[in-house]
Amino acid sequence: MENMTLNEDILLLEGLKVSPQSTILSFIFLLFIYIFALVSNITLVVLICTSSSLHQPMYLLFCNMSINDIFGATIVTPHVLRDIFIPQPERYIHYIDCAFQAFCVHLYAGTSHTVLMIMAFDRYVAICNPLRYATIMTHRMVLGLSVWAWATTFIGVTILIGLSVRLSRCRRVIPNPFCDNASLFNLSCESVLINNIYALGYTVVILGSSTCSVTLTYLRIAIVCLRSKNKALNSKALQTCATHLAVYVFMLASALIIITLHRFPQMSDYRKVVSVLCEATLPAFNAVIYGLQIKQIKQRIATLFHSRRVVQIK
Repeated sequence: MENMTLNEDILLLEGLKVSPQSTILSFIFLLFIYIFALVSNITLVVLICTSSSLHQPMYLLFCNMSINDIFGATIVTPHVLRDIFIPQPERYIHYIDCAFQAFCVHLYAGTSHTVLMIMAFDRYVAICNPLRYATIMTHRMVLGLSVWAWATTFIGVTILIGLSVRLSRCRRVIPNPFCDNASLFNLSCESVLINNIYALGYTVVILGSSTCSVTLTYLRIAIVCLRSKNKALNSKALQTCATHLAVYVFMLASALIIITLHRFPQMSDYRKVVSVLCEATLPAFNAVIYGLQIKQIKQRIATLFHSRRVVQIK
């Protein structure tokens, strides 16, 4: 224990404060959400990749979200599940593991926004320029948009974490259930002005660009739908757009709640719980929204289960 305390590469995670009476219940609850998120998102990816009828730009872009959710589900939840049974004074993590986890957390969060931006663009072209949709949203365009969504976030997050890793460390405690960029640079006693400026600029660019693009895109779509007299087309368009908006609003509300709770140190325990729940439930929420609200995917899942049932009866 003393050797670990003296080792500067070993950090202490404060983690969640879970009472002995609620340990098992908390573990089962988070484990259920984690398994559901993994299974449902993997199922969506496999269905879209193996079904030729779903090889359309909209569904291929869905794959980006599901892959990102699989990635996001494995970043935090397994570590939290492990730490539930470990006493708070013994929740250690290596600095390099903490930095890697922080990188993954921000990559997941940023990619969630950029993927929703390209999905909004796809719906804009499909509804506002339906005659040109096939010529604009080619497989090459889908691939280019996907690469852009991941690459821009990867570069931005690499710089973000790189600025924090370069700092010397004089503290050993991470006051969160998992590592993030703020946790990393707060370990230092050096000036973190550059870190704060870049982190603020990065956040403004990601949140600002996603909010503006999604808002303007769907306002334009709403105007087109109001002017159109095709009720069937309008209903289909609104249903598809509603799923995207539901995911975006849920994600944005989660981020705003966590940011607000950061302003109240006396509510740090509530902030920790909310941050873990957001990381765990968002991938599952996305899978439910896309899996149950998209008609083609529901039909494909129903067909798959029906064929298996017929085989079992035979």
